[in-house]
Amino acid sequence: MTFFDFLLLSLACFRLTRLVVYDKIFDIVRAPFMVIVEEEAENGEKEIYFEPKEKGLKGFIGELISCYWCVGIWSATGIYFFYWLFPAFVSPLLIVLAIAGLASIIESIIQVWIY
Repeated sequence: MTFFDFLLLSLACFRLTRLVVYDKIFDIVRAPFMVIVEEEAENGEKEIYFEPKEKGLKGFIGELISCYWCVGIWSATGIYFFYWLFPAFVSPLLIVLAIAGLASIIESIIQVWIY
């Protein structure tokens, strides 16, 4: 594996992990395994966040998909497995995820500098 391949897979894993754990577009997939919690912040605004369900298989899956480290391991395993097994088919998806991952890192750095 070249350094470029490693970097590509790493950025793709980063983006896929963030997609599963944090991004709103994935809320519909997380919803069956999570409970919506509303709290009032000190400034009076409502904060909404998700917590894993407490019991059973849904709670177990909720714990897994809300854990950045857990999802990261499974994302890395899946990405590497499919890249190794079907490189021509998976490469375009990995490139898109890697570009999006690098873009989100750059955006985070810019947000720190601006604000």
